[in-house]
Amino acid sequence: MSESDKRKQSLYFPEEMLKEIGDEATRQDRSLSWIVQKAWKAARKDIKSIRSVNDLPGGDDEKKP
Repeated sequence: MSESDKRKQSLYFPEEMLKEIGDEATRQDRSLSWIVQKAWKAARKDIKSIRSVNDLPGGDDEKKP
């Protein structure tokens, strides 16, 4: 089993969202990090299906005159 990569990263959330995450962490007696990691794992398939701004007409990958 490989060791977990524990890199420190700052993330910024709107105040109300951070409060909701904190409330859920308290309810589940878990850390904020644990809640965010579980949320990512639960939502990543949906998030990956969202089109990139580069996939849209006029996106960054198109050459502009």
